[in-house]
Amino acid sequence: MLGGGVVLAEATCVAVQDNADGSVSVKSYGDDARALSGRAAMNTRIINPVCEGEIVQPKLLCALLGHFLQKIEVTRRRARNTEILFIVPCSATEKLLGYYTQISEELNIGRVYFTRTPYAAILGQNVGLTAARPVFVVDVGYGKTEIAAFSLDGIISGFTLNLGGGNIDVHIMDMLCEDFSLKIGALTAEKLKNVVGSLLKDDNKIMAVDGRDASTGEPKTVAINSSDLEEVIKLYVDKIAEYTRSVLAELPAEVSSAVVHGGIYLTGGLTRMDGFAEYFSEKLGISVNQSEEPVYAPVLGGCAILSSPSLLTALATLGY
Repeated sequence: MLGGGVVLAEATCVAVQDNADGSVSVKSYGDDARALSGRAAMNTRIINPVCEGEIVQPKLLCALLGHFLQKIEVTRRRARNTEILFIVPCSATEKLLGYYTQISEELNIGRVYFTRTPYAAILGQNVGLTAARPVFVVDVGYGKTEIAAFSLDGIISGFTLNLGGGNIDVHIMDMLCEDFSLKIGALTAEKLKNVVGSLLKDDNKIMAVDGRDASTGEPKTVAINSSDLEEVIKLYVDKIAEYTRSVLAELPAEVSSAVVHGGIYLTGGLTRMDGFAEYFSEKLGISVNQSEEPVYAPVLGGCAILSSPSLLTALATLGY
């Protein structure tokens, strides 16, 4: 909300129940659905309608967005006077935009716009955009990473990498099972990454992790520290740095000079990790700018675009 900040932020999850007659019914949405992960009954599944930037369950996504609109008091009648800006990956296809358009029409949305993640991410950091001043953004999401150099004139070079914080969570689960004979769920893995995960040298944060013994199935608790997760985290951060270096290497000389002078702008949840900015900067040999609101930067930037006619014209396309 302009002037009020973020008014809703929830997981894009849906909990569905498989019924005896073969039908499927929705049990819960958003954070309520995510809280059931690893704890749900056998006939309950947790589904992410959007995976790695792609819509895999259009009907469930439509229901999920409808639920969120209701939570912020946008009824179907009010939706006709509502504008929505979808923030999509650099790699978004016409098919993907078509899905979003169809869903919006079903929800009775009055007008739809699309913009690319890097645009919103940079504006969410209160960085001014001009046609003559290129900027470079690395946005590390849960299922994807956006790497792009651009100006107000458009994207100069952009790349969507299907890798993000969620990949680290899965690897942490596998590592604990193999090295500590401890089985944990996705929520515990994410919490462990956020609490203990670090790229600072000699960091030694520690957390007691509850799970079950991989061999006996009995309850088990293991103390995990930062050094235990270091190699897992570095594996993925190094991959992101490698692809970032590839995009940097393809930039025109003048753009490259501007990026070196201005530094790389970081957004996304993983970039909050202790030592991430310093490690990333050291790997690339370029200074980095860390966002104060790395998770919400694209949302805040999207608000800036939607509330500015000039930015809307320059950085967004009209769906209908």
